[in-house]
Amino acid sequence: MSATTHAALPKAGLPGGPAKNLAVAAALGRRRRATALVVKLACYAATGIGLVLLLSILGTLFWNGFTALSPRVFTEVTKPPGSEGGLLNPIIGSLIQAGIGTLIGTPIGLLVGTYLAEYAKGSPLANAVRFVSDILLSAPSILIGLFVYQILVVPFGGFSGWAGSIALAIIVIPIVVRTTEDMLRLLPDTLREAVIGLGAPKWKMITLVCWRAAASGIVTGVLLAVARVAGETAPLLFTSLGNLNWSLSLSGPMSSLPITIYSYAGSPYQDWIALAWAGALIITLGVLGLNIAARTLLRRK
Repeated sequence: MSATTHAALPKAGLPGGPAKNLAVAAALGRRRRATALVVKLACYAATGIGLVLLLSILGTLFWNGFTALSPRVFTEVTKPPGSEGGLLNPIIGSLIQAGIGTLIGTPIGLLVGTYLAEYAKGSPLANAVRFVSDILLSAPSILIGLFVYQILVVPFGGFSGWAGSIALAIIVIPIVVRTTEDMLRLLPDTLREAVIGLGAPKWKMITLVCWRAAASGIVTGVLLAVARVAGETAPLLFTSLGNLNWSLSLSGPMSSLPITIYSYAGSPYQDWIALAWAGALIITLGVLGLNIAARTLLRRK
């Protein structure tokens, strides 16, 4: 554009340029400030409502849970109403099923996530696997329970702790897959190139370098998966069912804390209701501890 054209253009605030209307500018400023104030107040109100609801739920849980908490909750098994029973067998059953589910689901999720991040970048198979994993991640847990019920409970003729563990493992897998893939993708390619340049095979580069570099993130995903399955009730209703008697056999119905809470909370007996509050507090504290541990590991990363 020539100098003549530049000179012909009017400039704001100079003679011949567009005049500034102070009244319009002041009105627009007032409107923007009023809109910002309304949005800010709405955000504060929504935050306050959320905090009040959360604190009321936690306050009710802690008040009733700590009132019902006693040593016999951890030392006595479930008994008939009025017998001063505890929650020992549901706690042990939950630990066993969640532990086996984690042991089954973690290696599978780790290997699948490694395949997606290291071997099949952008391939149609990787896209299909990632799509299925995302579906499992967002699927209602009751559907997983029904699926395991059809393939393990009905053909083998009864509920079992193994079926409950498999259902929890299916929930664990997509969480570990997503976390493993994301953590491995965060590693710089220069790290891989340096290891390959030293003559190391790819499998050794992945197991000895990439997994170690992403270890804290992967462990965080595993802890989040354990926190997720610790409070699952729907899958266990169709698989391990629950057991009011002491039993460590995985081949038959096995007690679990979520199922016991579900059964006791709706009973007309006050001692069972108190045990349900105590069990809910135990699960809440356990999940809270796992989330704190996961965030601590991720922060270190």
